[in-house]
Amino acid sequence: MDFPPNQGLDQEEVTEQVEETIADNEVVLFMKGTELMPQCGYSRRALGLISEHREEFETVDVLESLDEYRTALNEHSGWETIPQTYVDGEFVGGSDILAELEERGELAETLDTA
Repeated sequence: MDFPPNQGLDQEEVTEQVEETIADNEVVLFMKGTELMPQCGYSRRALGLISEHREEFETVDVLESLDEYRTALNEHSGWETIPQTYVDGEFVGGSDILAELEERGELAETLDTA
């Protein structure tokens, strides 16, 4: 059996999906893996922090087209690292920023502005 290389989305498709997802959802977490199976510790941490304060939010698994998601997200945030969290279309940060906001008691308010 032949397994072709990464059959992910092309850059234009990913950029369009990122823009639409950020615009259409109050809170979005772009992460490695899914809610049920996060594929990195940082994504798991971000997911856990958001879940403590919100029941409903969108997650996007970037692994299918990782390089394309990095490029598209960098255009929005200036950050190349994943996970990335957006609230009301604005970039909030990755897991470290979410943890800092939680430590200062500001994460619930940040996530509730939606």
